[in-house]
Amino acid sequence: MKRTDDLAALTGAQRAAIFVLALGDEQGGRVVALLNEDEIRDISAAMAQLGSVRADIVERLCHDFVADIGQIGSIVGNLENTERLLQRNLPTERVTDIMNEIRGPAGRTMWDKLGNVNELVLANYLKNEYPQTIAVVLSKIRSEHAAKVLSVLPEGLSNDVILRMLKMDNIQNDVLDGVEKTLRAEFMSNLAHTTRRDPHEHMADIFNSLDRQSEARFVEALEERSSDSAAKIRSLMFTFEDLARISPTGIQVLLREIEKDKLPIAMKGASQKIRELFFKNLSERAGKMLRDDIEALGPVRLRDVDEAQNIIIVQAKELAAQGKIEIASSKEEDLVY
Repeated sequence: MKRTDDLAALTGAQRAAIFVLALGDEQGGRVVALLNEDEIRDISAAMAQLGSVRADIVERLCHDFVADIGQIGSIVGNLENTERLLQRNLPTERVTDIMNEIRGPAGRTMWDKLGNVNELVLANYLKNEYPQTIAVVLSKIRSEHAAKVLSVLPEGLSNDVILRMLKMDNIQNDVLDGVEKTLRAEFMSNLAHTTRRDPHEHMADIFNSLDRQSEARFVEALEERSSDSAAKIRSLMFTFEDLARISPTGIQVLLREIEKDKLPIAMKGASQKIRELFFKNLSERAGKMLRDDIEALGPVRLRDVDEAQNIIIVQAKELAAQGKIEIASSKEEDLVY
């Protein structure tokens, strides 16, 4: 083992071990975490055998390190350089995890971001692209998401895309870069602009989740300060009574999704109009069972009724977002069936 009282005689592993120890447990640990297994093993072995190192040796070592860094000149820190550096020293899976954490959860790459886009929105954009371009995009996103997009594309186009995907070899980098740039410039930027939520819409969703007493209290307080905002929020709110804006077919779809123990409780606080809407879309036997369940409940707390109705409202809105049911605009005339 080389002496540790002579800086020139120190090995690279010893120098690294001293430097890591000088950084302290927290910062030194972060440095070690970025090393590969062999480097960690070498430094750990050197560290275990260092013994006492004089303060002047530690100071000179750190001074030399700073001097060496100062000679490098200007540097550029960006995602590409970071990823390249990590790939030289870490396993691919670990690099991917680190870079995903740096890029953030909203969408680590362009293809991850596309995975968060509703399939109807993405398909509506892609249907105007060349089939080969669509094939490239669908080959890069998650299989389950690609399947959803493929299922809502025009049939002739989707069949063409499938054939092109089957015949597709390795995608050239310049082709992939071109598609990615186009998506970022034309699609994602427009999507970000068009999907900004109106704050009144967001507040309407919040108010929808409140119990009736809290909702009434907040709306009344808002009306005193800004009657226009209160009116706009009221027009955007979706209440249990608004289920009347769903067609009979849509109500039948909703009934299949509702938790059976929630419907009787929700019906306890429903208007006669809403009750009739649900009963009309149940079989005679199912309708009788629902009436019996409602009667058997006896008195129910208003809080429990609000909770059950809110659950059904959320289910209705999710089904509408998935395109499984349609909710008529509140501004439309009453529908006649």
